[in-house]
Amino acid sequence: MGGGMNIAIIGCGFIGRKRANAMCGSRLVACADVVAKHAEALAEGHAGAVAATNWQDVVGRDDVDIVIVATVHKALAEITLAAVEAGKHVLVEKPAARRAGELDPVIEAAKRKDVLVHVGFNHRYHPALLKAQELVNSGQLGELMYIRGRYGHGGRVGYDKEWRAKPELSGGGELIDQGMHLIDLSRLFLGEFPHVDGFVTTYFWDMPVEDNGFVLLRTASNQVAWLHATWTEWKNMFSFEISGRKGKLDIFGLGGSYGTERITFYRMHETMGPPETMAWEYPQADNSWATEFREFLEDIRLGRQPAAGLGDAQAALRIIETLYRL
Repeated sequence: MGGGMNIAIIGCGFIGRKRANAMCGSRLVACADVVAKHAEALAEGHAGAVAATNWQDVVGRDDVDIVIVATVHKALAEITLAAVEAGKHVLVEKPAARRAGELDPVIEAAKRKDVLVHVGFNHRYHPALLKAQELVNSGQLGELMYIRGRYGHGGRVGYDKEWRAKPELSGGGELIDQGMHLIDLSRLFLGEFPHVDGFVTTYFWDMPVEDNGFVLLRTASNQVAWLHATWTEWKNMFSFEISGRKGKLDIFGLGGSYGTERITFYRMHETMGPPETMAWEYPQADNSWATEFREFLEDIRLGRQPAAGLGDAQAALRIIETLYRL
């Protein structure tokens, strides 16, 4: 198995359309959305693709190899489980569930059915973050000390009436939205966080979920991730800094309204003083979706567990649930 697989997409909104545009040579054969015109519009752009309003009509099709699940959070785990039970490989968008416990049966079923499930942590696959992984893994930063991460946007008129503001649909607010990416990236670089502290609140939007999350995560060896996810960032912003004993990485921007994506490496001299500075910019369109999906196709070809899997989503959700209880 590999490129040229048949894909079904469940959830044909903004993210579903992004996934459809990044299938890396695979073919969309079916799509489903509760809003019929969304499914029909996506199917029209792919010869032979069929549209449905019931996801149950799609996940078990004999001609489907991979199911992409891009729905509201409430339905993610349920649809993923059904696709896995039908013997399909699955790419499910983060957070993969509303709560960590919703993933237990999915993990069990994926093992039993011998299929692969990748969780859509596409930020790992942005070129600046891939460069950061290369630099960290090569040892050029030395032992890592701490991370500072900030991610936010300002919403839009009526944001507090949308599905993300309804806990029964979303499972939470900004922490389970953009904060999930910050937590996942922090785990990617620093590992597990047995110590979790922070504060969530709603400063601006009239909603029962948080619009701001302030997070302090600490590893067993006292490496720290200090994170802020916010829906009150009136100028869209992404910033992720990684500090080691030999230098620092400063990643800023994600393209588009978040600004040109770039990474700056400040490498310390043995004599200290001003560091040697190297920078890379990535002004091209966001290709993280295609890079991520290409890796998943290779995972399937090799029978290799995805680098971003259900265990990563579950670990991040457990951190978020701890913060919600504080």
